[in-house]
Amino acid sequence: METTLCSTRDGVSGHLLFDRSSALDIAAFVFDGTDLSPGLAIPSDGDHRIDHALAGFLFTCGPDHIRHPEAVEGRDDGRRYPLHGSLAGTPVIRAEMSADGTRCQALTEVDLASGGKAAVERRWSVAENGQGVVLEDRVTNVGDSAFAPMMMYHMNIGGRLLGRETRIVTPSLESGLIGWQFGEGESAHFCIPAHHEDGWSEVSLTPLPGLGGRRLAVRFRVDTLPFLQMWRCQRGGANVISIEPASHRLAKRVELATSGELGVIEPGQSRSYALAFTVT
Repeated sequence: METTLCSTRDGVSGHLLFDRSSALDIAAFVFDGTDLSPGLAIPSDGDHRIDHALAGFLFTCGPDHIRHPEAVEGRDDGRRYPLHGSLAGTPVIRAEMSADGTRCQALTEVDLASGGKAAVERRWSVAENGQGVVLEDRVTNVGDSAFAPMMMYHMNIGGRLLGRETRIVTPSLESGLIGWQFGEGESAHFCIPAHHEDGWSEVSLTPLPGLGGRRLAVRFRVDTLPFLQMWRCQRGGANVISIEPASHRLAKRVELATSGELGVIEPGQSRSYALAFTVT
């Protein structure tokens, strides 16, 4: 976890600490001296890869599966897609930081649960105006058989930073906003079609008392990430909320395949994804 991307806005510094051991996901996002990541305040599903990734600010589900394990199609040996897919916990092959510390690129090759292989070309950059961080991913099928690409980006925020006044604000919600402790009980989630303008959707958490009343805003491309999923957990020592742009609605793989929503990319074909975030 040694690669750092820096940005400055109105005299306030922001730093990203990347995890080279897991596809160059974000291990920490420190803004004005405060890390937004949940750290140890997370629940455990018993998968060390995901426990490690969930403690950070962003980790990537995919590129072959998202959400909970399911059987691999066409196999009778009990093989299953792992929790949140195959990418988490896969080290990068190479990473390169620009001299000015505003861009970082990496390549990760991942063995898919179905037996194929994919390459994830990742580019992190600070927007030219210094007002945000941009992630661009290209997933290429470098194996010998087609596979169904699925991606979801978990952006994890420590619940300690939120207060009773904090709201989820997005035009994707019919009401435009809801309280961050939505649903009932200690844990809840929803997944809805992402409203968009000019091909991008936006959601924000605001205000954040733990960041001096600031706002975290996330934007993502809807052509390949057409759904907004959100999840929270306040159970035992866990206190986390996650913004999760997703490629597919909340449904089993068999249902998605039957309805023609799963899709495939053939060997040599690629699919691109992008998101951006900022604190203001």
